[in-house]
Amino acid sequence: MEMEKLVSLCKRRGFLFQSSEIYGGINGFWDYGPLGVELKRNIKDAWWRDMVTGHDDLDTLPGAPSPFEMTGLDCTIIMHPQVWKCSGHYDLFHDYMVDCRESKGRYRYDQIKGRWVEAKGKKIFATAGSNSETPEVDIERQALKFFGMRSKNADELKWDGPLTSLTTLDSFEEVLAPDAKSLGTLTEPREFNLMFKTTIGALGGEADTAFLRPETAQGIFVNFKNVVDSSRVRVPFGIAQVGKSFRNEITPRNFTFRSREFEQMEIEFFCHPDSSQKWYMYWRDRRYKWYQEMGLDEKKLILREHTPEELAHYSIGTADIEYAFPFLPEGEYGELEGIAHRGDFDLRSHMEGKLDPDTKPMTVELNEDGKPKHRGSGKDLSYRDDITGERFVPHVIEPSAGADRATLAFLCEAYTEDEAPDDKGNMQTRVVMKFHPRIAPVKASIFPLVKKDGMPEMAKDIYRSLKKDWNVFYDEKGAVGRRYRRQDEAGTPFCITVDGQSMQDQTVTIRHRDTLEQWRVKADDLTSELRKLIG
Repeated sequence: MEMEKLVSLCKRRGFLFQSSEIYGGINGFWDYGPLGVELKRNIKDAWWRDMVTGHDDLDTLPGAPSPFEMTGLDCTIIMHPQVWKCSGHYDLFHDYMVDCRESKGRYRYDQIKGRWVEAKGKKIFATAGSNSETPEVDIERQALKFFGMRSKNADELKWDGPLTSLTTLDSFEEVLAPDAKSLGTLTEPREFNLMFKTTIGALGGEADTAFLRPETAQGIFVNFKNVVDSSRVRVPFGIAQVGKSFRNEITPRNFTFRSREFEQMEIEFFCHPDSSQKWYMYWRDRRYKWYQEMGLDEKKLILREHTPEELAHYSIGTADIEYAFPFLPEGEYGELEGIAHRGDFDLRSHMEGKLDPDTKPMTVELNEDGKPKHRGSGKDLSYRDDITGERFVPHVIEPSAGADRATLAFLCEAYTEDEAPDDKGNMQTRVVMKFHPRIAPVKASIFPLVKKDGMPEMAKDIYRSLKKDWNVFYDEKGAVGRRYRRQDEAGTPFCITVDGQSMQDQTVTIRHRDTLEQWRVKADDLTSELRKLIG
């Protein structure tokens, strides 16, 4: 599937729009249109239902070490600045960036890729930017331009080694930056903190500086004791949250995959240290299975454990659920969700102060004068088991999913081109969005075959009846075949047609979006029939 086709459909049918488009847009921000907002809401609702409200806390679920409870929170986007100091975000939440002195371009250090190439007695490292969808093609074009060669002489270029990251180089002297004509124009990498600053109050001094949250997790950790005391949950239990987060990405790219404003679906699962590894495996496997149940092709999904070098400073173990997005090179995957074993890092850091990642087990990081670098809250965030009397700091397993990335993955997976008969029986190419019925923006569309003989009245009655339970659509304009095509592009799984026979026996036709199968059902049975089909 060509990504350009999906991007075009998303705008044409109202899934996604560039933010502030009439003013030229703003990079890294996207608006969800009428169909897009329904799709994303359905994904979030399915996640919340499957992980939180539909959870059976009276029995042990398959693969789980024991029964457990689930609950939810909705925390503020702006929190006390000390939260981000103790969590490590203030000091450690950064990417490295490089600037090109010639083109004035700015790039994320680890996202520039290139290859060594030799021609005319000189060897250089030619590169492509992070937004390149065909890096090897762009690198070859850069090299030809630098050496003053034509495309027909491309076979004279001598390539040395595969495509590799700029991070593998010790020097930039022989590097040709993505948009440069000269060598050695890149600056040395430097830290760039990803948090958005803001100001609280009218004075606007340094003491009034705050940050938009870069993740939803910290709101859960600082409310751990409040949840335990108010809801009487017992370890093991999980706290879920869906909400906006903000990261000042250096190079937002690939449609909505890397944005500066995005929505997370996170669970912080609190458990006993002795059983934490079993819970890590449980949540890792359960979340991987969920994407398949919602319609992602198993062949396009992988569950990848992080190497020791990749692990974050707080992580004992992390696995990423990754999807083969069509904008990535063949064989590469993009992260959908991370499942992290965070140990007791978070609760301890908010109790004691910022923990030093160079100590094992981690201890409070101190200044040169021996005092804590960032003081914790001083609150006791340990947990006492009211049955055994044991007191401990729970370990945390964190399944953290991106609602926007999940939406993008489901859009990519759903986009299909096949053939279907038109009104005259001739086969024509159609575009169909094959969403799982649970997440489809519109569940059913109701058509009167013609605008007479009582068919519109019956169709409108059916529309009003179904509207009580689902988002449905009424359409009486144009030939029925064209109406089918419009709903196929919107991803509507079922089309219901009122025809001449309906006026005689009160039955209607249901058409299945994917199989094109049609069957008749009594109008009074439509609600139960759709409930069975949608699941």
